[in-house]
Amino acid sequence: MIFLDEASIHVRGGRGGRGCVAFRREKYVPHGGPSGGDGGHGGSVVMVADARLNTLYHLQFQSIYPAERGRHGEGSRRSGRSGADLEVKVPPGTVVEDAESGERLGELLADAERLVVARGGRGGKGNAHFATATNQAPRFAQPGEEGEERRLRLELKLLADVGVVGLPNAGKSTLISVVSAAKPKIADYPFTTLVPQLGVVAQGPLSNPFVIADLPGLIAGAAQGAGLGIQFLRHVERCRVLVHLVDLSAEGSARADLETVERELAAFNPELLERSRIVVGSKLDAGIDERRAELAAVADGRGLAYLEISSATGNGVRALVAEMAKRLER
Repeated sequence: MIFLDEASIHVRGGRGGRGCVAFRREKYVPHGGPSGGDGGHGGSVVMVADARLNTLYHLQFQSIYPAERGRHGEGSRRSGRSGADLEVKVPPGTVVEDAESGERLGELLADAERLVVARGGRGGKGNAHFATATNQAPRFAQPGEEGEERRLRLELKLLADVGVVGLPNAGKSTLISVVSAAKPKIADYPFTTLVPQLGVVAQGPLSNPFVIADLPGLIAGAAQGAGLGIQFLRHVERCRVLVHLVDLSAEGSARADLETVERELAAFNPELLERSRIVVGSKLDAGIDERRAELAAVADGRGLAYLEISSATGNGVRALVAEMAKRLER
């Protein structure tokens, strides 16, 4: 399944059915009069969150989503059937905006949550409604109203409790594969992770599991489009805890590596740096002592928690998982 976190669709509520112009002419009914029924209401287009989905990929195969129109009214005061609502399923975490005005219509966060995005038109009234003492045989009825029509922009922000960020090859995918059942692609070259990866971390039967997200690596200039840019950082916005991985085995300054990612986070949304954050030195088994000391000092100077792990040997991983769980409970 291809991961797609943005989509544009055109939705159209069903048109209401028109009212009927009719008169009773049955035998033995001396005072027949108008008997036109009402038209049915048009169906609405409704977004429905479905927890079985995790991408907007399925929406690219259809551009227009029209709801069913209402049926016309009939004689003998029979109303037309209302049109059925059209349900468009999207993954939880989807934000819905009007593409033309930019108005935010809502977001769907919980499974089975519903959001009406295009209401159906009202059905017209039949001529039976318009009979008066001075006009006992009206020969007109109301037409049905048009349904709402708009173009929507959908944006998916994955629902994860913990977001893992860092430079390419910092060990994010390896960490996810160790602490959860997720199987992201792992290789010794940059940008092996091209789309966000989710994993569920379960510590034991007495602890609440939580969802962890691995975001594609950020590089200097990502906010201006370098590398994969910051197109996937929207998936961190809902995370309550950020785990910032810094490779302890790399060359150069650990401070510079930490600050590179911080600048890109701030360029996307300055509030991300105010989240609960854990600085983690990764690849401890091949770590350089100077980088370890530098990174620990920088984290301490900023009042951030600092841990060291080796996903290859498992050293420190249990302590990191416990720290993430403690912060989520807090």
